Amino acid sequence: MKQSIVHIALVVKDYDEAIEFYTKKLNFDLIEDTYQPEQDKRWVVIAPPNSAGTTILLARASKTTQENFIGNQAGGRVFLFLNTDDFWRDYKEMIAKRVQFVREPKKAEYGTVAVFKDLYGNLWDLLELNSDHPIAKRMK
Repeated sequence: MKQSIVHIALVVKDYDEAIEFYTKKLNFDLIEDTYQPEQDKRWVVIAPPNSAGTTILLARASKTTQENFIGNQAGGRVFLFLNTDDFWRDYKEMIAKRVQFVREPKKAEYGTVAVFKDLYGNLWDLLELNSDHPIAKRMK
C-alpha cells in the first residue's frame, strides 16, 4: 500500500495577500489558482520550491468560526515545518525580506531550527534536518 498526504489546508483571510506572502517572501511556487463558481471560492495550491511532497491549500475563511482560526490554527504551537537543504541561505533571505522570526536559530539534536510567523501569525519552523535524521533519510 502506498499513501500520501496531498494537501494541508491553511485558513487565510484573503487569497491574493496570502499568495503574495508565500510566493514573494518564502519563494513558494503557485501550483494552482482555479475559480470554482459553484462555491464562489478559489482552489489555491502552493508548495515550497522544488518540493515533491505535501502542498498547502490556501483556504479563504468563509464563516465567522473559520475566521477565528486565521493565524492560530495550532493554538499557538508551531503549525508547519519547512525543511531546507541550506538553513543559513534561507534564513538570511527571509530576514532580508522582513519575515518575522520569533525564536532565533539554534542547533538541536535533530538539526538547525528557527521559528517564524507567517503573515497571519501562524508559527512555522524553518529547519535543516541532520542527514541522519529518520525524516531526512526518507526524503532522499
